[in-house]
Amino acid sequence: MSAEIVQNGHPVLREIAKAVPIKDIKSEKIQKILKDMSLALASQDDGVAIAAPQIAVALRIFTISGNVFDEEFARGKKSIKEKKHGDVVCINPVFTKISKDRKLMPEGCLSVRPLYGNVRRSTRATIEAYNEHGVKFVLDGKGLLAHIFQHEIDHLDGILFIDKARNIHESDGENEFN
Repeated sequence: MSAEIVQNGHPVLREIAKAVPIKDIKSEKIQKILKDMSLALASQDDGVAIAAPQIAVALRIFTISGNVFDEEFARGKKSIKEKKHGDVVCINPVFTKISKDRKLMPEGCLSVRPLYGNVRRSTRATIEAYNEHGVKFVLDGKGLLAHIFQHEIDHLDGILFIDKARNIHESDGENEFN
């Protein structure tokens, strides 16, 4: 059973999430949260990432679906039968670089159903974070991946995409990313 994805209006979505002590990353408690996040994300056909506050846990963690790293992946489509890449866990992520070049892109959120809108975000971003084993890593992203970093770190700071979006509208998501 996966953890419930909380929706807009839940107070945890507006909290500033707390950092995870590095020594606690391998603890049973944190590992269970990571598993719950992964299951919640996998339960959503259109999900590309999830932050811990979205399962009502105010910790600085997000997970990116392994599908994002698959060249065949088309956002909004159920085209991936078998993941080729595992999910990427980012604990205590921080930006180390972010481009001045910005682009308006369509965006939705698993916690703000069924709304979509356009958000202007940097086209490149680099983060430093810890993985599920407590190992520090750096990940460089452009396009969709840079967009995901910014959306998820916003979650950790109590910010929802609707706070920044233009042309907010209801949708089933089918044609939002084509």
